[in-house]
Amino acid sequence: MAKIKPFRGVRPPQDLVTKVASRPYDVLNSEEARKEAEGNEKSLYHIIKPEIDFEPGTDEHDPKVYDKAVENFKAFQNNGWLVQDEKEHYYIYAQTMNGRTQYGIVIAANVDDYMTGKIKKHELTRRDKEEDRMKHVRINNANVEPVFFAFPDNEVLDNIIKTVTAEKPEYDFVAEDGFGHHFWVISDEKMINTITEEFAKIPYLYIADGHHRTAAAALVGNEKAKANPNHTGDEEYNYFLAVAFPASHLKIIDYNRVVKDLNGLSAEQFLDKIRENFDVEEKGTEIYTPCSLHNFSLYLEGKWYSLTAKPGRYNDADPIGVLDVTISSDLILRDILGITDLRSDKRIDFVGGIRGLGELKRRVDSGEMKVALALYPVSMKQLMDIADSGNIMPPKTTWFEPKLRSGLVIHKLND
Repeated sequence: MAKIKPFRGVRPPQDLVTKVASRPYDVLNSEEARKEAEGNEKSLYHIIKPEIDFEPGTDEHDPKVYDKAVENFKAFQNNGWLVQDEKEHYYIYAQTMNGRTQYGIVIAANVDDYMTGKIKKHELTRRDKEEDRMKHVRINNANVEPVFFAFPDNEVLDNIIKTVTAEKPEYDFVAEDGFGHHFWVISDEKMINTITEEFAKIPYLYIADGHHRTAAAALVGNEKAKANPNHTGDEEYNYFLAVAFPASHLKIIDYNRVVKDLNGLSAEQFLDKIRENFDVEEKGTEIYTPCSLHNFSLYLEGKWYSLTAKPGRYNDADPIGVLDVTISSDLILRDILGITDLRSDKRIDFVGGIRGLGELKRRVDSGEMKVALALYPVSMKQLMDIADSGNIMPPKTTWFEPKLRSGLVIHKLND
């Protein structure tokens, strides 16, 4: 059962939230962060991308960069740009994209729940990426950025979300990318207790996005527990910052592929090989979007094609084998194009569906890439089924949008 708690959030005053809030650390590089923070001393990038305060080219993993994060975090609090709430709260955080709004509950999630598998993952993590975020959590003694969870729909929690969000939000703004961000503080003690009790009835939470941040936060909490001879399990370091959304609120966006060459084949030879396992239909020059599971869109030499996997070419009983990312990785990328490692092969690149299929066309038409493959997006049910079965999704399967805005609320590990 999910163990969560309210917490004393550290957050910007209302009039400064748009100055402080930023995109997550891992969706932009140092130079992009430097540019976005230009002329804004209050930008959270000074804490989550502190290399921007040094000469361009400074290694973001240099010890002085981590030290700068601590210095800046303290300065933000001393200057009143970040202020800690006096009482423990839960918060509601909603995001609007293309007229659609999803509502999440901001919680302090339990470290033990991650260590014992009650917080389920669907992706492998890389130790180097974990280590970077562990240093950041450790040295700041805080979860500066939240992780992104999903939970099975719950009527009581849904009603709380509706009740709270009927009131005026604490923060309400549209970021430069056009996405809306809305934030409410839950102060009612009865409501806070109900949230804690309802989550205790939920058997599992699911990591939607932010596997490395989740691992890092939990591992630092675990370190602190082992280092404390008087550890009780109630200390603030036993918890970390997350925004948990009802699964039905979330929509996974497609995650597409572009490849530099046809592995020595001509376009016609390539299509002939695809026809062995797929029904192929030429769609012409207008962009074709996959219409259902096991239907793919291919762009090659100025033309779009519909590919539909033939029955018997995949295993419906296997939660991984039935995924379109597995079907395309095995039957096209591996068997025809000779790409066996999606993480390291330099011949392939990945394009989040937020950029649209026009981006696939552009990269092929420019000559940079030879062929593009668009996939039907994975469903939340598939993601949760895979996590429940203890399996791991293949790389580059899910893309969530919009990303959580960082800096709306921070969780300190020593309260």
